[in-house]
Amino acid sequence: MSLIADVLVALVALLHTYFLVLEMFLWDKPAGRRAFGLKPDFAVATKALAANQGLYNGFLVAGLIWGLLLGPVAGLPIKVFFLVCVIVAGAFGALTVSRKILFVQALPAAIALGLVLGAA
Repeated sequence: MSLIADVLVALVALLHTYFLVLEMFLWDKPAGRRAFGLKPDFAVATKALAANQGLYNGFLVAGLIWGLLLGPVAGLPIKVFFLVCVIVAGAFGALTVSRKILFVQALPAAIALGLVLGAA
């Protein structure tokens, strides 16, 4: 069960790496505009804000990888903390931006958290 939990934690980290790339580097490009449904002028005007969001996603990725590298015992509190951060961010995004964020961001992290705690 620990291996499955760690694979899901890694998948959450990969998902947030994708968000980082979209927000920091592709926000005003066709792929970024398509992913977020943005008009070109809005994407250009909000590029710096999106890059900031992407940076925060990078911190989440770093924390999840740190927890994985520490192993199942030492990494447990780190993985739990950062997965909870992802869940809270996803829930807030679902309330303030789009319900889709709940399913794309918070749900995978909640499943990973359940498996991490179940494997402990």
